[in-house]
Amino acid sequence: MKKKGDLITALAKELELRKDEFKNTVVETIYFGGGTPSLLSNKELEFLIEAVYEMYQVSDHPEITLEANPDDLSQERIIELSKSPINRLSIGIQSFFENDLKLMNRAHNANEAKSCLEEATKHFDNISLDLIYGIPGASNAQWLANIEMALSFGVPHISSYALTVEPKTALASFIKKGIIDNVDDEQAHDQFHILKDKLETSGFVHYELSNFGKNGYFSKNNSAYWQGKSYLGIGPSAHSFNGKQRGWNVSNNAKYIKSIEQNELPIEIETLTHTDQYNEYVMTGLRTIWGVSLDRVQTDFGMDFKDYLIEQSEIFINQQLLYIDDKHVRVTKKGQFLCDGIASELFKLN
Repeated sequence: MKKKGDLITALAKELELRKDEFKNTVVETIYFGGGTPSLLSNKELEFLIEAVYEMYQVSDHPEITLEANPDDLSQERIIELSKSPINRLSIGIQSFFENDLKLMNRAHNANEAKSCLEEATKHFDNISLDLIYGIPGASNAQWLANIEMALSFGVPHISSYALTVEPKTALASFIKKGIIDNVDDEQAHDQFHILKDKLETSGFVHYELSNFGKNGYFSKNNSAYWQGKSYLGIGPSAHSFNGKQRGWNVSNNAKYIKSIEQNELPIEIETLTHTDQYNEYVMTGLRTIWGVSLDRVQTDFGMDFKDYLIEQSEIFINQQLLYIDDKHVRVTKKGQFLCDGIASELFKLN
C-alpha cells in the first residue's frame, strides 16, 4: 500500500503548498470525491482533515462529505465512518433496478443499494443519493418507482442527472450495434418533470437544476460551485476556481506525486477574460433558484453587459422560458430542462 501512502502524503503537501490561495477565505465545506475516497481509512481521512484545519481557516460547522458507491459501504464501514469527522454521505445509487445497473455497468446491485441506505440512515442524518433518468428501456412508471424507493429511506437530498452516453464505453457500443435503444430526449424531458413534481410535493426544494434538498440540507459544496464561489481542488485531476482563473491538476498519479515531492504544483491554469467571467456567472446562476442578478452583472461587468443580458433574455421571456423577478433573471419551470442551451444564447462572444 506504499503508493496509497505516497498519495496521501502528497495530498497533505499540496494543501500546504496552496494555503496562500485561500488565506482570506473561510472553508465551509470539505468534499472527498472522485475515484474511490471510501477506500481511505478513518485514520487517513482524519489526517487530511486535520491538515485542512492546520493550514486554513475553517468555519465552526463545516460540511464534510464523503462520496461513495453502495458496494464500498458495508455495514462495518458505515459504522466506522459515523465515528469519523465525516458528517455527510453522497451515495451513487443511480437506480434501484437491476436492469438499469447492468446497463450502466455499475459494480453494485439493487439489493446492495437498498441495504446500504438502510444502514447509512441509521448512522447519518445528512445523506444525498444520486439517481439517473432517461435510461433506455426504463418506463416513466419505473422511474417514478425509483423516486418513491429513494424517498422511502427519508434522505434529505437527491441529485439527479440525465444519462449521458460517453464514447468508447460498453453502453455506446451496445447502442451503436442496435442492442440497446439510444437515449430518448423526449423521455428524459418527461422524467425530469416527473422527478421535479414528485420531489417538490414531498417537501424538497429544487435549488439547482440537478439538485433537490429539504430546507437546511442544501449541499454547501454544490451551492458554492453554482453560486460562483472559490473552491480548491486537491489531488490528481482535481479542478479549482477562484472567480478569475480555472485550474486543473495532472491526472496521472505518479506524475502528480513526483511533482509535489519536488515542491511543484502539477497544475494547468486558464485565466478567464472579463467576458468569460460573465458567461461563467450566467451559466451557473441560471441553473439555480437564485438566478442571475442584474445588479451583480452591472457591478461586476458594467452597464453594457446588463443591457445585453436583458436584450438577449427578451426572446426567451416571450417564449415563457425565462422571467425577470426582483432584478434577477430566472428560468421558468418550462425552461428548466433547456437551461444550459438558453444560457449559451445569453453568452457574450467577445
